[in-house]
This record gives sequence, structure tokens and C-alpha cells, in this order.
Amino acid sequence: MAAPMHPRLTRFFAARSKNARAQAPLLFILGPCVIESDKMIRRHAEKIGSICKELKAELVLKASYDKANRTSGKSFRSAMPPREACQLLAELGKEIGAPVTTDIHSPAEAEMAAEFIDILQIPAFLCRQTDLLAAASRTGRVLNVKKGQFLAPWDVKHIVEKLDQFQARNYIITERGTTFGYNNLVADMRSLHWMRETGLKVCFDATHSVQRPGGQGDMTGGDGELAPVLARAAVAAGVDAVFIETHENPIKALSDGPNQVPLRQLSAVLDSLIRIHEALGQA
Repeated sequence: MAAPMHPRLTRFFAARSKNARAQAPLLFILGPCVIESDKMIRRHAEKIGSICKELKAELVLKASYDKANRTSGKSFRSAMPPREACQLLAELGKEIGAPVTTDIHSPAEAEMAAEFIDILQIPAFLCRQTDLLAAASRTGRVLNVKKGQFLAPWDVKHIVEKLDQFQARNYIITERGTTFGYNNLVADMRSLHWMRETGLKVCFDATHSVQRPGGQGDMTGGDGELAPVLARAAVAAGVDAVFIETHENPIKALSDGPNQVPLRQLSAVLDSLIRIHEALGQA
């Protein structure tokens, strides 16, 4: 039997089952790219939780337990075994009063992570993996499926058909940019409108949308200073959630440093997004 949904997520889906979606609070999926150590993720969770509490922002804490998709085989992947990392995330979520999420890569990982994790994230490159979608759906957990960089927004309907076939009850689709030539992505704000117009719950991933895949030769580059800009545009376009990776020192981050928002800037970034969203609700 699936664990009950976190109250924050219950409110999220209930609010968006009604017509007044613009009045429903934004959901913020926030955290570092990867768990670099026990102490590191604890520091980040405490600080992010404090910021969101002060702003009255709806938080989901995120971090990967394994970066399975890296440019180079020499790149950092994980600091601890997957099960231990998921237990740690669950513990931190309880401490700060927030649901937690992480990405999974196989049907076996879906079953393992579902014991601890509130939202199972399907990575963009795996969004069409039928067996993974089926296994994740069977857990009964909320799913967040990243739209592949290779997909048009209208192609998401095939993913949704699979989720419905596998009786996934609650899921979110995340836009994270589309391949635009070599080593570059572009975020098309029309995609957000088109997917949301079909009734989907849509999230915008501000930090992965400014990646430059393989842009630094043996690692991915990015334009992190543009993440808040795109996030503001996405909120103005009317998304339901915003995904932002943040790090206390992006220059020294072990994964995706160039596109993460510095933790010291997070409060100001979130405040601006909340204000834009509230203005939409009043319009």
C-alpha cells in the first residue's frame, strides 16, 4: 500500500483541480543538484527551509542521490548509497516540514525510493522509458516527469497516456528547455502555456533550462545568472511550480555548478516570483 501523500502535496493538487489555479500558491522545488555529503545537504536543507518559512513559500526539498547522467565518466556521482541517501532526505524533510524529491533511474530504484520519497522524479532522458514509468506509477507516489530536451510540448501527450494507463494518480510535467543546436538549450515559454492548457500541472525548471550540455568539454556549462530571469518569465506565463537548484558556492559544486543559483540569492529570487504570481491572481 502506498504511503499517504504529504499534506502540502494534497493541497497542491486539490487547489489545481478547481478553476482558480492562479490563486493557488506556487510550489517551489528547491535544493542542490546532488548530495555532496551528509553535512552539506543538512546545511542546505536548514537554510532553504528557513528561507521558505520566512516567505511562507510552499517548499519541496530536492537533491539527487546519484548523478547517473554525467558528461564524463570521471565526474562525481554520489556521496553515499542510494537507500541511505533517500533515508537522509526523508529525515531532513521531516525536520523542516517539507516533502522531498529525488530522481530515479530504474524500476528497482523506483521501488526503493518510494519507501522514503514523496515525489519520484523521472529524468528528462528517461521520460519515455515505459518500464520506469510503469514502476514509478505502481508506487502510488506523486511523479514529476521531466520533458525530454528532444520532445515538442505536444509530444508529452504520449507520456501522459502511459501514466494514465499505469494508473498514476498525481503527476507533474516539468519543462527544462529544448535542444537548440550544439551545446545549447532554449526555453520556449509557449510550451508552458500549451501543456498547461491541456489541464496538466506544469513545472518550470529554471536552472536546467540554462545548461550548456557538454559546453565545457568534459562537463556541462551553464548561464546561472539567467535562471532567475527565465523563472520570472515562466511564472508570468502561469506555471504551477518552479524548480530551482541552489548551492552555497556554485563554483565549487560537484555537479551543475554553472547553472545553480547561489544560496545567498535564493530569498530575493523567490520573493520576486511570489510577487509576480500574486499579481497574476489579482489581475
